[in-house]
Amino acid sequence: MSEVLTAPMEIQTGVNTGSSLPAYRADFDSLHSNSLSSEPAWLGERRSAAMSCFEAAGFPTMRDEDWHFTNVAPIASRKFHLAVTAGDVTRADVDAFTFGQTDWHTFVFVDGRFRADLSAGSIPEGITVDSLAGLVDSGDHALLERHLGRIATPESSAFTALNTAFAADGAVVRVCLDAVVEKPIHLIFITGAGAAGSVSHPHNLFFAERHSSATVIESYVSLGDCEYFTNTVTEAYVAEGARLNHYKLQAESESAFHVGTIQVQQAANSRYESFSLATGAALSRTNVYTKLDGDAAECVMNGLYMVDGTQHVDHQTSIEHVAPNCPSHELYKGILDGHSHGVFNGKVYVHPEAQKTDGKQSNNNLLLSEHARIDTKPQLEIFADDVKCTHGATVGRLDETAMFYLRSRGIGVAQARKLLTYAFAADVLEKMELEPLKLALEAQVLARFTA
Repeated sequence: MSEVLTAPMEIQTGVNTGSSLPAYRADFDSLHSNSLSSEPAWLGERRSAAMSCFEAAGFPTMRDEDWHFTNVAPIASRKFHLAVTAGDVTRADVDAFTFGQTDWHTFVFVDGRFRADLSAGSIPEGITVDSLAGLVDSGDHALLERHLGRIATPESSAFTALNTAFAADGAVVRVCLDAVVEKPIHLIFITGAGAAGSVSHPHNLFFAERHSSATVIESYVSLGDCEYFTNTVTEAYVAEGARLNHYKLQAESESAFHVGTIQVQQAANSRYESFSLATGAALSRTNVYTKLDGDAAECVMNGLYMVDGTQHVDHQTSIEHVAPNCPSHELYKGILDGHSHGVFNGKVYVHPEAQKTDGKQSNNNLLLSEHARIDTKPQLEIFADDVKCTHGATVGRLDETAMFYLRSRGIGVAQARKLLTYAFAADVLEKMELEPLKLALEAQVLARFTA
């Protein structure tokens, strides 16, 4: 496949529609006067400040550099009502999203609210898993007051500000000093079949304390093919010598909208490994940002997006090298069919003090249709002189020679297409350490594109 950066195609500039802004303010004022009135003063003040940030910024438009290829007008022009009830979801519904792993520590949220009755698995020694709403109600606010909204600040993004203002629930995962959690912690966020027109704002906090190790999975799924909006934020603190493996799986309804932001802060000798899968939603945006803030911290960011029809999928990543001797490695792959549109924008920023940085970034894309489109923009900003940094992007179609070879050996067109598509995705899937999840995603790749 040839090494290319796609030139911007002719696009229509998005309009920063303010039509839904007064409605969000009205919802906020109503909540603030009623259900949020019993919250601690510090949280109310933080929510009010976030709401003011959102109103001042408005929804981003295609004139904003970070949103140049993604038009959020379909979200901004709609009035979504807050999801206030956990819909009718059964244990059998949940089982469809557990990958058959009954021994994982599974915590279920329905329409943005924690459901203890659908959750399963005992909590091992060395970790605590709480719901955000549960901690607020319990009066144990010290951890939240210190950390909520401190990495993913409302000033950083209009969607983050909106989440901070309205977040009703989420998971608070704490892996204690020296604890090693063998089984994954699986957070399943399910949107019920009756959630048409609703919006939920899950807000998660992860703490991997010194020399701890854990695997956390966030799954965003739905039971129906209705139109709704998920706006999620995850903040992660990875302490000295800690290791956090983090998987985010976005498989929403293909009529839905999804904006997800993950922001991470890493201390010395820590390791953060991220994998993002995006296959759902009519329009989705996933941001993964990390700051290597201590000597010899390490970051691995991998991802795979697979879309078709008229789906739009956008990934933005940022790796900020603040301290010296920090390696970072990033590989994102995209498979696009139909009239789908993919966007990848990856940034690596190296501070002057971050000598001995070793950064590698790659984005590879496979277009299965002449109508599919990808806009890819890998970026390096380097202000240190003793570094090794590389970046690149490729865009191509299925190899005709390979197709001919497979056809000449009696393999049909559909099967040959599946095999070559799988071979393209296998490189990034093989980097996954969690074997059951890797096998499940490999099956999804083989099943998704069969025409």
